[in-house]
Amino acid sequence: MKKLLIITILLFSVFSQAQTYIKGNAVTALVLVPNIGIETSIGKKITFQADVMGSFWKSFKGHHPMEFYSLIAEVRYHFNEKYNGFYFGGHAGADRYMLQKWNYWGSNKYEDGFGYKFGGTIGYEKKLKDRFMLDFFVGGGWHQGYYHGYYNDGTPGRYEKAKHWNMSGDWLPYRGGVMVSYRLN
Repeated sequence: MKKLLIITILLFSVFSQAQTYIKGNAVTALVLVPNIGIETSIGKKITFQADVMGSFWKSFKGHHPMEFYSLIAEVRYHFNEKYNGFYFGGHAGADRYMLQKWNYWGSNKYEDGFGYKFGGTIGYEKKLKDRFMLDFFVGGGWHQGYYHGYYNDGTPGRYEKAKHWNMSGDWLPYRGGVMVSYRLN
């Protein structure tokens, strides 16, 4: 309990003293996949961003599940000044999903699992007004997934025969868009 109180006080003091932006991804919002985040200063040219993204689509076209939830924490280095110009970020994240992998599109198979990821992001932030900013970014990296593979046409059982969890590791582009950002302080 003491650790939670100390962490809460530290986070509150960081957010109250630094410029902090709350963000929403306009591109993913167009396909009804919310992606929101918060970015705050932690050094002269360094910021920290945490964002969550979720697809609540139980199915796509009636039989292809596309449900996932993702959390990413990222440290960003800004080449010029913070919140204005090019940056590079390194991140780690976790996800939970029930979806059909790209290489199974058109089949009757889908995956139900969880995973972790490590990667990088490149982006450009452009201040618009005193409190508004746009963040253009793209990123990806290594994703390691652990899943059970099922049939989505009513066939019983799993299509893969792993004893516990099947594993799949891929280099993927898995983030991008335009974050519309509002400065809180």
